Amino acid sequence: MFNTSSVERAHYRRTLLAIGMILVFPASKYALAQSPPPSPLEAQVRHELLKLPYYGVFDYLQFSIDGDTVTLAGQATNYVLRNDALSAVKHLAGVRTVNDQIEILPLSQFDNGIRLRLFRSIYRDSALNRYRLIRVQPPIRILVNNGNVTLSGVVDSEMDRNVVYDRAMEVRDVFSVTNDLKVQ
Repeated sequence: MFNTSSVERAHYRRTLLAIGMILVFPASKYALAQSPPPSPLEAQVRHELLKLPYYGVFDYLQFSIDGDTVTLAGQATNYVLRNDALSAVKHLAGVRTVNDQIEILPLSQFDNGIRLRLFRSIYRDSALNRYRLIRVQPPIRILVNNGNVTLSGVVDSEMDRNVVYDRAMEVRDVFSVTNDLKVQ
């Protein structure tokens, strides 16, 4: 037999008590309120949008479903992305109509320069290492419309949200910054 101290025995008793409580009170009955799981159509639409080949850090697509109607919204840097999104969703089973609310951002060298400077400023910052583009879809979206910037997406903390905003404000030629980043 192992020689255990009274502290270790007390720890083992608490662990066994906790396991016993889990078995007695099933989690499904006493769980905190959670969001409902996505519908199969919602999962299909999300999957189709995320696998679009030209969907990048400078675009932001959203959708909503009302019965058999899917509304696509957001901003895209080119018509190809918008047309691909509409086509991908239109052919899904259960979708009768697709409502196009996607805004095409203006194409200009001025905005492209801002996009690249913002990208470098945000994704090269050492405080934001974990958001670098090692993922299929970047968590921070950079939308530029005639020098006005909107930051969209999800970050881990309020501090990260503020750091991203500060980096965007430091970029040359930016007229305004709207911080729509959500904290997980």
